[in-house]
Amino acid sequence: MWQPEAVAVHLITGEDQSLVLDAATSLVHQLVGDGDRSLMVDDFDGEEYDLAQVVDAAQTPPLLTERRVVVARQVGRFNAEQAEPLIDYLGDPLDSTDLVLVQDGGRLPKPVADALRAAKVVTHATAPPPRARERGEWYAGHIEAAGLRLDPAAVTLLSGWLGEDAGRLGGILDTLVSAYGTGRRLGVDDVRPFLGEAGGVPPWDLTDAIDRGDTRAALDVLTRMTSAGERHPLQVMAILHSHYGKLLALDGSGARDEASAAAAMGIKPGFPARKALEQFRRLGPAQVGRAMALLAGADLDLRGEKDWPDDLVMEVLVARLSKLAGQRAS
Repeated sequence: MWQPEAVAVHLITGEDQSLVLDAATSLVHQLVGDGDRSLMVDDFDGEEYDLAQVVDAAQTPPLLTERRVVVARQVGRFNAEQAEPLIDYLGDPLDSTDLVLVQDGGRLPKPVADALRAAKVVTHATAPPPRARERGEWYAGHIEAAGLRLDPAAVTLLSGWLGEDAGRLGGILDTLVSAYGTGRRLGVDDVRPFLGEAGGVPPWDLTDAIDRGDTRAALDVLTRMTSAGERHPLQVMAILHSHYGKLLALDGSGARDEASAAAAMGIKPGFPARKALEQFRRLGPAQVGRAMALLAGADLDLRGEKDWPDDLVMEVLVARLSKLAGQRAS
């Protein structure tokens, strides 16, 4: 469990601004505790400030308080040269200052990332984990922090419904607290009326459903990707091309294990490589080739070869790919 007095530098990361803002607000609240925020906190935001100003504040001993909290937002916009004052400071941070760096987009230059590691920064990642089980645990932690108690089925519903739109979680939890308070355990029927429109889903939800041969689930995911997820059909096509292109790379490669499969596909060894190898073995070369032919035909249809609406082209493609995946290699 994180202890405020144990560290001096924090980094909050994430792409969803609402989640990043919530995390920064919560962390600063914890760091201030019962102290006087007006005396303790210096908050730098917007395009006007530079990191030299942040460092000046961080190097200033606290006045009339035990600690100082310095917050620098949008630090991903600074390049290595602009970040030199911060890099120097991280080599010897002031013990009485809690420095909170909020990345919220952008990429930290390598010298900054190296300096943060050397300073033993505590990273607060706001993005939900990609794997379903870990994502469920992430949601459960936020639900508990809000003072709510949901049964496991309700947590699963909430996690699956929001998908990639985790930034909506805070608003839903606030609404649930307003509606029910924090004294009772909530189930699926209590939570469902407050969920609103289903959120987008990560691309592997689509390819996983297709690989299982679960046509209904695959079509549902497709709908969420192209509506709530706001992905253009050609973007979905690119996801499918990438997925089956990796499987095609295994054809004739002689890959027999995770490491050799990863090498053939040009990716790092790990779960994705192992999963692709298992799927290639289930399908076999002939059906992988058939899948690529289906993709090529649908791509032409999206570009005007067939007078079908884009959503119909994609639905037929996904249904055919799912059916194909349900057939074992002969």
